[in-house]
Amino acid sequence: MTLRRRAGRVVPLLLSAVLGAGVYAAVADRGESAPPPLLADSDIGFAQDMAAHHQQAVTMTDMLTGDTPPGVHALAEQIRFTQLAEIGQMTGWLQMAGAPLGATEPMAWMMSARTDHEQHAMGMPGMASPDELTRLQRSTGRVNHILFLELMIRHHQGGITMAGHVARSSNDDTIRTAAAVMVAEQTEEIQVMTVLLDGLRTDP
Repeated sequence: MTLRRRAGRVVPLLLSAVLGAGVYAAVADRGESAPPPLLADSDIGFAQDMAAHHQQAVTMTDMLTGDTPPGVHALAEQIRFTQLAEIGQMTGWLQMAGAPLGATEPMAWMMSARTDHEQHAMGMPGMASPDELTRLQRSTGRVNHILFLELMIRHHQGGITMAGHVARSSNDDTIRTAAAVMVAEQTEEIQVMTVLLDGLRTDP
């Protein structure tokens, strides 16, 4: 998908998040007691955790060096643009629901489907560790570009796990559809990143 086509889809998401948050604020300012939209705890948890997950991806794009190959640079800009828009969308959901933007227990919304052992071992799927982020930030040249792609592929795989769960289980049509879009986007981007990574590894 081209950046132009993706931009055409993302702009409405940004507008919906901004307008939704504005409506919620206006109701609050008038002192009206209209109930917020009903969101399941799992939908709220997904929005909180996926927004944090997306934010790390945006941070990783900032760690690419200035000599990044054009293909890698274009993909990183696409990831940054899309995920910032989706952060805005998910923030809008949380604000309209009157929910906090951050989770007190990350990934609790997925734990009901896990065994006790899996729950104990579970973190947010695909996230880079502090040490990995430090390595990425300090690396240069082709090492930087390869490490970025390796970490982002894993990051996207984790995002697909999270979004796929919600796309299958949420009772909210808007959230279920948005999660399915995330799965499709990130699956496509993994395919592109795999080709770019293979090219970097084989170049002399």
